Amino acid sequence: MTPGEHAPDPRGAGTPAEFLARLQALKDWSGLTYRELTARAEEHGDVLPRSTVANMLARPTLPREELLLSFVRACGVAPAALEDWRTVRRDLARRGPHAPAIAPAAPSASPQGSLPDGAGGPLEDPAPSRHIPSVDPGPSRRTMDASVDPVPSRHTPEASGDSVEDSAPRPRPRDPSGDPPEDGAPPRHLPGPSAGPSEDPVPPPSWPGDPGPPGGRPGMSSRIRRALVAAVAVAGLVLAGVSVVAVLRDGGTGPAGQPPRTPAAPTTPSAPGAGDVRIRVAGTEFCLGERRGVRSGQVHQLPCAEAGFPRYSLAAVAAGRWRIVSHHPDFGPGCSGIPSGGRVPDAAYEDSECGDPSRVEVFALEPYGSPVRGHRIVPVGSATPGSCVTVVGDRTAAWARLAQAPCAPDATGQLFTFERAP
Repeated sequence: MTPGEHAPDPRGAGTPAEFLARLQALKDWSGLTYRELTARAEEHGDVLPRSTVANMLARPTLPREELLLSFVRACGVAPAALEDWRTVRRDLARRGPHAPAIAPAAPSASPQGSLPDGAGGPLEDPAPSRHIPSVDPGPSRRTMDASVDPVPSRHTPEASGDSVEDSAPRPRPRDPSGDPPEDGAPPRHLPGPSAGPSEDPVPPPSWPGDPGPPGGRPGMSSRIRRALVAAVAVAGLVLAGVSVVAVLRDGGTGPAGQPPRTPAAPTTPSAPGAGDVRIRVAGTEFCLGERRGVRSGQVHQLPCAEAGFPRYSLAAVAAGRWRIVSHHPDFGPGCSGIPSGGRVPDAAYEDSECGDPSRVEVFALEPYGSPVRGHRIVPVGSATPGSCVTVVGDRTAAWARLAQAPCAPDATGQLFTFERAP
């Protein structure tokens, strides 16, 4: 219940639409979720299914009297005021839906609070049945229509390598006389000690100072040596190219899979995308989740190794706008949100049924830092502007709760990363 405010008075309702608006205001005043209303009704011996309450508040027609009394009792209305709700409902039902509105009844001596903003108009959608893609809705939970943008395909650039020359140009032999041979002209013959004609009129040239083996052709060993040098050079180039390709392919790791000597730069959190996610408190080993067996839906931080209850996914609503969908094994699909339209500054961040008009269920995921360190979860349309979802209390401890709080300049306790669910 909102401190300092009294329960809404039904006697000012002159039409069924105005009566239902006061029922919605009564739920906002109670501050209870659908789960908690169901539990409260059970304490009073009433049966009040969650889906029935959601449908009652969304329809333009008057609820059954039995359902009305169970709902009003669960919201915490005093027994003396319970009869006012019954009387107004009977008067409206007797006049019919098209009868002219009656003048509001005079207020009682007891003070009554004002209605929340936006609670006086009819609800246009009689029974919103929103559908969550790829989720099997539970028997008692409503679904929503969340268009999920497909995740864009990623392109992996192909690695390319430079080809290595398998041969090298060989130096052209020079004539010992110092004159370079003309193109197409046969190499000159150096006369030996003998004055007689040589058996080989055109011997291959040799380098100066290299007489060659006795009795053999001059320059033979020089040509072999030059060929070996060229072959070694080519082999060296090939080995260097293979080493470069291996290093690139291994991602820069050292021998035997050891990490490189130069540490890698810290990775930047990826941008949020539609689909199943694990929501981590940035820079910690904590992830978001609920306590098993608790009806409140309060979201806490807990060790990521123990997280996974419930599962979360992101559903795109519009450009830069998201619903954080919860998949509870006991209560079925739901949405994370802020109750009472965010009017309470430290309102809890909780999971409950989707489609409750009194809750803030759409968020902007704003990147923070350069490079990006994480994303803020900012309620869209909250009655408390400048608010962020925040880890409150001891941020170093497991099971610290999350709530709406003013966005801090340093974003302490307000940054989250959205990792693909394992």
